[in-house]
Amino acid sequence: MLTDSRRQFLGGVTAGGLVLSACSTARESAMKKEGPGTKKEESDDEVSPAEDLMREHGVLKRILLIYREGIQRIDTKEDLPPDLLTASANLIRRFIEDYHEKLEEDYLFPRFRKAGSLVELVETLTAQHQRGRSLTDTILRLSTAAGLKNAQDRQKLRDTLHLFVRIYEPHEAREDTVLFPAFRKLVARNEYDALGEGFEKREHELFGEEGFEKNVEEVARIEKALGIYDLAQFTPAG
Repeated sequence: MLTDSRRQFLGGVTAGGLVLSACSTARESAMKKEGPGTKKEESDDEVSPAEDLMREHGVLKRILLIYREGIQRIDTKEDLPPDLLTASANLIRRFIEDYHEKLEEDYLFPRFRKAGSLVELVETLTAQHQRGRSLTDTILRLSTAAGLKNAQDRQKLRDTLHLFVRIYEPHEAREDTVLFPAFRKLVARNEYDALGEGFEKREHELFGEEGFEKNVEEVARIEKALGIYDLAQFTPAG
């Protein structure tokens, strides 16, 4: 359900740009009154919509590495704590599917459809979101002690993890290199800036202050428990 603040934000974005323009003008006037250092200090803290979405992709990539570790352990019959897979899938559900992808579906994809730009790509990305959520349902259902002991369920879990990785590696790469750069050119600067502020506000509403950092810390906790946190271990020997 949309909060009142979300409705206000959406209304401001879609009402012909008038509210956004007014807000932008007000911010610029305030900066001029407050002095030359104020604008730089504020801009240093601002995160653009594309940067925000791309750093969230960083969280996704790290969970894909966790899923790859799960696949390898199933293949080699090594110990795989089910709670770590469950925690990873819950992060995907909470931070990627219910937040990150909803931002894309609510604010990016409709603008591309309206402009008649990259529509085929947008439809493919939308279908992959839907398929990914179905796969997450399966991962959550099978990531149990009983599921990992049952040979058939264990193989089903392995195959589902593989399918998820196979979808999302090219998915996020295409968004980073095609969709997000195109989006920056699709909307006016003041609308782009307002979206960045709206994304950050939504993140704080859902996850609290430092919400992104808290989710990164949770990913790091899982990586450490699986023994894949140390980045140096991925460097091939010379």
